[in-house]
Amino acid sequence: MGAPVLVINSGSSSIKYQLVDGETMEASTSGLIERIGQSGSVLTHKHEGEKTVREGRFADYGEGLEAMVEAFEEAGTPLADAGLIAVAHRVVHGGERFVQPVVVDDEVERAIDELSALAPLHNPANLEGIRTARKLFPKLPQVAVFDTAFHATVPERAHLYAVPSEWREEHGVRRYGFHGTSHAYVSRKAAELLGKSPKEVNVIVAHLGNGASVTAVERGRSIDTSMGLTPLEGLVMGTRSGDIDPAIVFHMHRRTGASFADLDAALNKRSGMLALSGHQDNRAIEQAARAGDRAAQVALEIYCYRIRKYIGSYIAALGGADAIAFTAGIGENSAEVRAQALSSLVALGVDLDEAANAAGGPVISTPQSPITVMVIPTNEEGEIASQTAALLRS
Repeated sequence: MGAPVLVINSGSSSIKYQLVDGETMEASTSGLIERIGQSGSVLTHKHEGEKTVREGRFADYGEGLEAMVEAFEEAGTPLADAGLIAVAHRVVHGGERFVQPVVVDDEVERAIDELSALAPLHNPANLEGIRTARKLFPKLPQVAVFDTAFHATVPERAHLYAVPSEWREEHGVRRYGFHGTSHAYVSRKAAELLGKSPKEVNVIVAHLGNGASVTAVERGRSIDTSMGLTPLEGLVMGTRSGDIDPAIVFHMHRRTGASFADLDAALNKRSGMLALSGHQDNRAIEQAARAGDRAAQVALEIYCYRIRKYIGSYIAALGGADAIAFTAGIGENSAEVRAQALSSLVALGVDLDEAANAAGGPVISTPQSPITVMVIPTNEEGEIASQTAALLRS
């Protein structure tokens, strides 16, 4: 590896990791540590096609990352011999302060902690991973790469909410957007498939996974995105409601007496496709829909309709698009979702090739389609490693 970077994505009870070359963006090793702090913790480590699984109990992030180091050693690829240039961390919310990757020091840690008010479900876990890795790898630079950073270019007309000025100025209320590393990578790859520079094309990226967002990328710059202050706004997702009338929160509080914490949890963890169909996994929903389950059929229709609305509005916002790119777990693997989401967009320049869509692409539109539609596997860890290597070079 020319520029090996250990990429760490710390969740509330899990750690995903990859050893990635920051120059080629290729990963040689990956792993997942699940159920940290719980009984039955599991570490799954993959190196060059070989998978090893270790079960036990990892009481905290420190024990989890120590187990990761041991897994590298047991696989014959000790991290001490990997020539690491840095440890890179995915951080969900960078607020208005962090619009580029940054080398972590005590001040950066404090700032990420303060931003937890904007991402209480994500930033504390990201920060715990950073603090643990700084102790475990004290001689290596620790770099934070922010989900929100790619959307720092979104103009005021798209990122300002029409709320009291003190909310915006004193409490940071605005649209931030997320999945930035994915949208950056995929929009750049879409330009490559068109044989052009990112600065020459307008691309709409639909990142469709358990969390989902759509972004309008104008000549390499994000100009609008469906997620907002938090990842709750926008598309219907696995367990998130997406766009709703905000008065619903106050209505349910008055009607049921539910606390705002309970309502927050309901909208983030018990809504979305789970609430509509009884399933969170799109594969189960599609299977149920094909078997005649009416709730699953309606859920899929709602899911795809919301995607279609955002794509149509972003074609208008961009003044026309050169490409639409689907990515992430559902976007890459569900021909049915892609077809439903693009239905009735012929008048806007989308002519889907059904056979190509069923085959999975990479190009799934007809040669005559004014807008080229693509399926592009995302590479968020590769993008994080690449941005980290570029930061250290500079």
